[in-house]
Amino acid sequence: MKTWLKIVLAVVVVLLILQIPIFNPKKNYTDADTDVDITDKYDVPMDIQMDLYGACYNCHSNYTENYPWYYNIQPVSWWMNHHIMEGKEELNFSEFATYPPDTAAVKFKKLHLVMREHTMPLKSYLWLHDEAKLTDKQYRHIAEWAKKNQNRIEAEIDAAKTH
Repeated sequence: MKTWLKIVLAVVVVLLILQIPIFNPKKNYTDADTDVDITDKYDVPMDIQMDLYGACYNCHSNYTENYPWYYNIQPVSWWMNHHIMEGKEELNFSEFATYPPDTAAVKFKKLHLVMREHTMPLKSYLWLHDEAKLTDKQYRHIAEWAKKNQNRIEAEIDAAKTH
């Protein structure tokens, strides 16, 4: 058997073995009801909340509900799991109420910027997730809401420093 054929066969065998379910990462979903979601500490209007759920929560919360069929193919699930973990590390709406005020202000500032610049959700994510697409109006409303919260928190921090 030729060397290149042996290599291709070995790669195919490894990929097939990786499809065994024991190699799948744990899905990002918990049944636990928490009291540290962003909505538990901050005033989130229902339209903003629904937009965040539809466009952000799959990667930026503890509740990824929409796993596509290709998530069950290795190494795609590892890549997607890593991407979700990075997203949650950057901003986790499910644990937002645990952020200290200075961190929350920074998170709101970043949220304002990515909404203003339309850089989230990622374009690559939007290719297969039409439900996450936001209109210009939705981007603007989320950006304005985030900026308002950032300003309010920063004012509270400043007021606490002067007392």
